[in-house]
Amino acid sequence: QVQLVESGGGLVQPGGSLRLSCAASGSIFSINGWYRQAPGKQRELVAVITRGGGTNYRDSVKGRFTISRNNAKNMVYLQMNSLKPEDTAVYYCNADGRDYRGVRSVYWGQGTQVTVSS
Repeated sequence: QVQLVESGGGLVQPGGSLRLSCAASGSIFSINGWYRQAPGKQRELVAVITRGGGTNYRDSVKGRFTISRNNAKNMVYLQMNSLKPEDTAVYYCNADGRDYRGVRSVYWGQGTQVTVSS
């Protein structure tokens, strides 16, 4: 079984920074990246990281957000700089893993709220 726990969200002023963490446990194949969902909006991909360490970002966060991974700790991070009000959302990490029968599944954490406001 897989469990994902996001942390690091909070209230920050425009231009500020936050560092989100995703801690994974269980039979994990890969932690894929970060998504976010703003009120009344569809969930959208923010950043991805491949098993080989390659990264990619949606255009609106390029140059401001950085996804990284600590393989030893089985954690993925999202460093968010120069935050804007439009970054306000619940941020989720996503992973592939296997359940107790070995069936591959997609997993989500509970999310962490990021609010960018003065």
